[in-house]
Amino acid sequence: MTQDLILQAGRRTVLMETEAVTKLEERINGDFKRACELILQCGGRTIVTGMGKSGHIGRKIAATLASTGTPSFFVHPGEASHGDLGMITRDDLVIAISNSGTSAEVLTLLPLLKRLGIPMISMTGKADSPLAQAADVNLDIAVETEACPLGLAPTSSTTVTLVMGDALAVALLEARGFSAEDFAFSHPGGALGRRLLLKVEDVMHSGDELPQVSPETLLPKALLEMTSKGFGMTTVVDHKGSLLGVFTDGDLRRVIDHKVELDKATMDQVMSRRPKTISAETLAAEALRIMEDHKITALVVEGEEHQPVGVVHMHDILRAGVI
Repeated sequence: MTQDLILQAGRRTVLMETEAVTKLEERINGDFKRACELILQCGGRTIVTGMGKSGHIGRKIAATLASTGTPSFFVHPGEASHGDLGMITRDDLVIAISNSGTSAEVLTLLPLLKRLGIPMISMTGKADSPLAQAADVNLDIAVETEACPLGLAPTSSTTVTLVMGDALAVALLEARGFSAEDFAFSHPGGALGRRLLLKVEDVMHSGDELPQVSPETLLPKALLEMTSKGFGMTTVVDHKGSLLGVFTDGDLRRVIDHKVELDKATMDQVMSRRPKTISAETLAAEALRIMEDHKITALVVEGEEHQPVGVVHMHDILRAGVI
């Protein structure tokens, strides 16, 4: 097979599947709305089942539903007949996928599902198939032809099924008012979850780790405090503990440039009086953005009474995986 023929086959496949998906839009109709209503009314979980390639697509649909606010998992229809049906309760709902609507393993479950009174949504390519007829609502996933030139390997049909599943998940997500924070709770281990869940208080340094001096402190002593705490800065507070300013490595360079007498200068003379601060409840991602925008590496965490309660360093946020 020449390179030109290989490229033609690939492009033909993309065009055929694109056309199949485009035609799916007209099937987002009353049946689709009814399917969403059934899932929203379900007090249990949405169980997805399917055999073969339909099963592979079903696993992805179940995973997408679960991560977007609809409790869901996949049950293999063959295993269901050998004990796994016990995973399904009367409060659940089943989405059964079969392009032909005649998959024997799926049809075997129908009498048991009916006996339990479990609502069922089917995804089939044949509205007159046994599976579609037995369902409370059928979602049409028919395609005119598969992208496979032999018309055998599920290609266009599985793509259309996947898109129909995504359409269900997104419609349900919006109907539930599912937020980015809700999504993060389903993805705590990923970068997105860390960006949306991790707060400054989770990574800040406080207590004895907080560098702190008074306005009367001489510069050499302040430098010792900065060095011992290792943040390249120190807070400056009054006798009540209120934040007056900060002194940083950058301030030190400016002091040297201005030929200040280093052994006699006090913090009151050399500190920066309007430091950037942040609250402990702020997202760590927001703290990182502020540091990047102002080209600084640390922020003072300020309490309700304007007292420093901690310091957060850029490296702490990056080590936590917030990028």
